[in-house]
Parts: sequence; C-alpha cells; structure tokens
Amino acid sequence: MIRTSLFLSACLAFSQLATAQPLAIDDTLQNVVVTGTRNATNMAHLPVTVSVVGHEVLNETYNENVLPTLNEHVPGFFSTSRGMAGYGVSTGAAGGIRVRGIGTMANFLVLVDGQPQYAGLYGHPVPDLYTTAMAERVEVVRGPASLYYGSNAMGGVMNIVTRQMHHDGMRTEVQVQGGSYGTIEAHATNQLRLGKFTSSIGLNYNTTDGHRKNSAFDQYGGFAKFGYDFSDHWQAVANLNLTYFEGSNPGEVSNPYLENDQWITRGFASVGVLNHYGKTSGAIRGFYDFGHHKINDGYHPGGKPQTVHYLHNDLNAGVSAFESTSLWCGNVTTLGFDWQHFGGEAYTRSIATGERATDYVDTTEDELAGYIDFRQDLASWMTLDAGLRVDHHSQSGTELIPQGGLAFRLPHHIELKTLVSKGFRNPTLREMYMFRPANPDLKPERLMNYELAYAQHLLDNRLRLGLNLFYIKAENLIATSMVDGKPLNINTGEAENYGFEFELAYRINPFWRLDANYSTLHMNEAKVTGAPEHKIYLGGNYDSQHWAFNAGLTYLALYTAVGNNPIKEEVPLLRAALAYKPIPQLRLFMKGENLFWQKYEVIAGYPMPLGTVMGGVSVNF
Repeated sequence: MIRTSLFLSACLAFSQLATAQPLAIDDTLQNVVVTGTRNATNMAHLPVTVSVVGHEVLNETYNENVLPTLNEHVPGFFSTSRGMAGYGVSTGAAGGIRVRGIGTMANFLVLVDGQPQYAGLYGHPVPDLYTTAMAERVEVVRGPASLYYGSNAMGGVMNIVTRQMHHDGMRTEVQVQGGSYGTIEAHATNQLRLGKFTSSIGLNYNTTDGHRKNSAFDQYGGFAKFGYDFSDHWQAVANLNLTYFEGSNPGEVSNPYLENDQWITRGFASVGVLNHYGKTSGAIRGFYDFGHHKINDGYHPGGKPQTVHYLHNDLNAGVSAFESTSLWCGNVTTLGFDWQHFGGEAYTRSIATGERATDYVDTTEDELAGYIDFRQDLASWMTLDAGLRVDHHSQSGTELIPQGGLAFRLPHHIELKTLVSKGFRNPTLREMYMFRPANPDLKPERLMNYELAYAQHLLDNRLRLGLNLFYIKAENLIATSMVDGKPLNINTGEAENYGFEFELAYRINPFWRLDANYSTLHMNEAKVTGAPEHKIYLGGNYDSQHWAFNAGLTYLALYTAVGNNPIKEEVPLLRAALAYKPIPQLRLFMKGENLFWQKYEVIAGYPMPLGTVMGGVSVNF
C-alpha cells in the first residue's frame, strides 16, 4: 500500500512537471495543433514541424483562397497560380503545391477537419474549394505525414480547421470586393452556438474576365458545419462542402488554346462522433468526396474544334477512427484505423449527339491501414515519439511506414526537435490505367526525411525565432519515359533535396506586428518546377481602432521550366492592403497586388497579371 501510494505520488509529481513546461507559451490555443497527431497536442511535445496560420492572419490580406496567404507565411511552402482568380484542373492548371521540393499533383495531401480531399481518379487536391471564409485556421505539416495520413501525404499535409462558435451567440460576416479585370469576390458566413448546438454556414461567389483573352472564371460555392454536444465528453459533427466553377484555359502565350473550357462540380460530406475524457480522446468519422468534371480540350488557332467532351465522375469515400490514451505517467499512445474506397469512371461524349464515345476507365481501389503512435515524456524537458503504420493497397500491396523523433524543451524558452520520417504515395488510377503512358505495374513512391529544428521565444513571448534543417532522399518516383518507342509511366525518378527554413515573428506592441521567413532548397537530382530555390518574405501589419494596414514583400527564385531549356524566374513582389473602420462592425478596404509591376510567370507560358487593384467592404454583426 505504501509502495502504491509512493508510486501514485511520483506519477502525479511527474505529470505536473511534464505539463508545466519551461516555456512562456503553454497549452494555449495558438500552440495546440491537431494535424501532427490527429488529437489536440501542444506543439512543444511533437517532433514534427507544423506551421499554423490563424483566422486573423488569413483575413488581413482579403484573399478569398487560403493558398496565397500560406505562400507568404509558411516557409518551404509554395503553390502555383496563373491569373486573377481560379486554379482550374487539367492541362495548365494552377494550385500545384510543393513543400521542400516535394509535392504537386498527388504528393501533397489536403484535409478539411482531418478528412482527405482529392479527386478519386487523379489523386490531386482541387484548390478552388479552399476558401478563407470557412477556415478558423490552417495547419501545415512541413514534411512527410504518412504515419497518420498514409498515401498522398508524402510531401506534407495541409489541414483546414473549419470555423466554429465557442460561446453562445451568433456572428455574421458579409464581404464584397471588386476591381481589376472585372473581378468580383464575395462571401457571407454565419456562426451560431445555441446551448449544445453549433453551426457554421457560408456562401461564396467569385468571377473574373481574366487578364488574358479566354481566361474567364466563375465560381459558386457553399459550406455548412453542424455540431451537437451530447455531454461534456461526447460530440457529433457533420460537414458539407459544395462548389461549382467554370473556367477557360487560354494556354501558353506561344501556343494558345481556343474553347479549352471546364465545368467542374466538387462536393464533400462527412459525419463523425468525438469523445473527450481526461486521459482519453478520439473520434470516428465517415466521409464522401465526389466530383463531376466536364472538359472541352479545345484547339489551337488554325486547328479544328473538338467533337467530344471529356467527362469523369470520381469518388473518394472512407472511414477513419483513432483513440488516444495515457497508459502510464507522461504517456500518450494512439491507435488508429483508416479505410478508403476511391475511383470512378472517365469517358468522352459526342458534342453533337450526346452519345458516349470512348471509355477510358471505370474502376475503384481500396486502401486499408492501421497505425500506432507512442509518445512518452522521458523527463519534464524531453519527449520521445515513435510510430508505425501498416498500409495495404489493393493494387500496390503492403507498405510499412515508420517515424521517430525527440522533442526537447530547454531553459530560456528553447525548443529542439529531431525527426526521422518516411513518406510514400501509391500510384493514382490515372497513372495506372488512363491514357497512353498508363502502367498497372507501378509501385509506390517513397522518401526518407531527416530533420533538425530549433525554436525560441524571447521578450516575454513577443519574439519567436525558428530554424529547420532538412534532408530528403526520394526514390521510385513515377516518371514518363520512352520504352520500346512508346511513352510509359515507370518508377525511375529520384530526388535528393536539402536546405533550411528560418522564420521570425515579432509583436512590437498591441498595434504593430512583423513577420519574416526565408527558405532555401538545394536539389541535387533533376530540378523541378514550382519549387523555389529561394523564397523570402517580409511582412508588417498595423491594426488600431479605426485603421489597419498590411503589406508584404516576397522574393522568389524558381524554375518554371526544366530539361534541355530551363527557365528560371527571379522576381520581387509587393502587395499592400489599407482598411478604414468607422465603427467596429464595418471595414472599408482596398488592396493592390504586384505593385512593382513585375512581368513574371510561375507556370511557363502563363504570364501573371501586372499591378492589380481591388476595393471592398466587410460588415460584421
């Protein structure tokens, strides 16, 4: 009995030491993330690197999509664009995401409230869905996250945590802006909490004539989130997201397209039950992601119009479940299970008669996985984390994904982290079964990531510094090569990337905030497009009772074309936004992009707009 009492007392003392961190910032909201482990965890206890961009920062630049803001505030992260609004799909699509030179297409996973978002046939995210209006914050894992999220998380993960009221009441926001090239962007959101019931509903509309001929874009969308607290420990949630957009691809300047039009419908729905107890928490969710794509591939001037439309219907459905518990003092052990069923059909249909013409694919695949993550405080200042995922794909077979690291919380508010993690990606259905290079014998892509991170909080938490060193070795990458005189997808590609990322955030006073980051990337193997070798961002924000000002200067050095005729862009980009707030509920604003009037591209052949101006109004009540 005495031994038991001493043991319990020791456990209690150790737990208090382990949770009373020697950091100025503890388990406050801005330091708790869900993406690195699937359950709410203080970042100081995680070996992975997670960047968090909150709702306030997302709103400062009045961007309707989250990606431009992440380009500035997340070092090592970059997404491509090609115009005033809209990213599109198919040839010439923008919105490709790379982190540390790995990503784009199906190598980077996007989540909404922890559920995967990608086209079932092509495996890539659809960036036009990721509106600022629905985001409470965005969490970005810089580096592989395959332990928790499996295939497609090889390059990293972006998780959009949707908005929710935390106190009884209702809040409504309406924002409308317009400007260059006939661009209009508008959204309306409403958040409600009434006792145990919560809801978040939003609508958005974007349209532009485009800065080039045949580059118009129109989008209509909406989202809804509902929650009900059965008790202090159990909650039910449901999400729905639906968007429709029409876009035209003008093609490369030297090789333009006519009638290259797209009509895209994307939707997502999920339901889940969450539990929260003192030492145990978890969730089970089911989700269904679907899309209908109709595309006219267009023709070049002097050519003949298409006689068929390309169509595909895709789905991505599944169930994910996890439970985290403390087995003993200073321990958190997580067991999880994932099942996904994805695929669809692709075909062409005659424009003249509406008859089905060519069938490309009609198939589905399944992926089943289980994982365990073991996190143990070895002392009040050190945490060990190790995990293993066993992932089975119905075509590619079984893959083992280990991960391990240490997190140190040292005096003077210093954090040190070291991590070894594996990433992988199963081949997509397009790569295996669709179009001429298809190869059903493809194997998964793989990489190993080695990382060392330092962070420190200074000046009573007003200054934060961060530095990450990384080395990535990838193999088995899928590339298209000529085999027996014909193009074929094969596992031949390699990548060896290394570099560092530095970031600084300084709160000067209640009105002024400065942000800066720098990332450099060295690619020993073949260069890749859309991955900046150097990216520098310097930003400042001023916010007082009646005035707000935000500005950012970005320098990019990246390849837009590689191979025998590489093209490298080096460009400084300046943007600024000014707002007047006559009353707290009303904000009148204007913003400018590319204020240096730079001629540049991030996708070869697609020049970006020169200086643009937008103005609008935001009302909150």
